[in-house]
Amino acid sequence: MRVIVTRPAPQAGKWVNALRAAGLDAVSLPLIEITGPPEPQAVLAVWQRVQAFDALMFVSANAVEQFFALQPAGLDLLQAPTLTSPRCFATGPGTVAALLQAGVPGSRIDAPDHTAHQFDSEALWAVVHAQVQPGWRVLIVRGNSDAENGDEAEPAQGLGRDWLAARLAEKGAVVEFLVAYARRAPLVQASARALLQVASSDGSLWLFSSSEAVNNLRSMAPGLCWHQARAVATHPRIAEAARAAGFAVVCESRPAMADLIASIESLA
Repeated sequence: MRVIVTRPAPQAGKWVNALRAAGLDAVSLPLIEITGPPEPQAVLAVWQRVQAFDALMFVSANAVEQFFALQPAGLDLLQAPTLTSPRCFATGPGTVAALLQAGVPGSRIDAPDHTAHQFDSEALWAVVHAQVQPGWRVLIVRGNSDAENGDEAEPAQGLGRDWLAARLAEKGAVVEFLVAYARRAPLVQASARALLQVASSDGSLWLFSSSEAVNNLRSMAPGLCWHQARAVATHPRIAEAARAAGFAVVCESRPAMADLIASIESLA
């Protein structure tokens, strides 16, 4: 059974390697392309006043990587924080790992426990709501795309981050958004189109960690039928998107690799 990993290229490679190490026939077919911010000057301007925020919420590892890619030299307020430096909020372990890689101390990061059932805005809010105070300034670092989707575990139209912004506002916080990267459907090469055609009905298992990836797949291959295809989705909302696309069997799984492998093997 072939497993098709649809994450953006950098993350897809890591998942493919881990799945192959577990003995699975995994291949990469990125259905989302990540590029830099549409307005780099806006990111640079935020860096100049980053100390004014009480918390920075990153919707994904991509948000972290693209935000820190534009960090001005010598400005290390997040890597060498003071008592007044902002907290860093993350929705899951991938984003936490990116923050640690960027040099942010673990003591400054708030995120759902790695054993949490889901990694999304709701799970994050359960962790941070008690510390948010009236008058707090919170920056949500996100992406921008044709479909306006957020993190891999968020629904279409960014409902997860908008839901979180609403909860923050209810607590009296002032919320700003910053677009730190762009997400878009990739150009499909001939080899990828051939794989799409075959994998729609040959028993391949599609691994989705974003509803945007599902939507991009439908746009890339509007004439294909998915009634013989199977999928593993890393969030209930992503699973709903796969079922709406016509996938015959959709299994929900936590995005932790051990859980993904177990879910894939259950469908073998």
